[in-house]
Amino acid sequence: MICSTIKEGMECPFMSADGCSYNGGICHQVIEQCQGCNRGSEYSSGWYCTACPEPEMKWKNGDCNLASHVSSASTASKTKINPLKASKRARR
Repeated sequence: MICSTIKEGMECPFMSADGCSYNGGICHQVIEQCQGCNRGSEYSSGWYCTACPEPEMKWKNGDCNLASHVSSASTASKTKINPLKASKRARR
């Protein structure tokens, strides 16, 4: 349904006929870590994330998985390669 509380005119999965069904009944403003993200939008009452209603919870356990301004460095550990298998693969 269309939001009628904070993000007026935007499609919101938490809106119902009774109003906002999200915890607390309103969306929360973006936090400092969200500055620079493409998902932030300015409304009459402040800056809000268009992807999630409570950005602080996305940053609680590390980087937000929806943040467009954070690049995750792959921490893939080097696995030991069996030289016998590698030589067989090279022959193919």
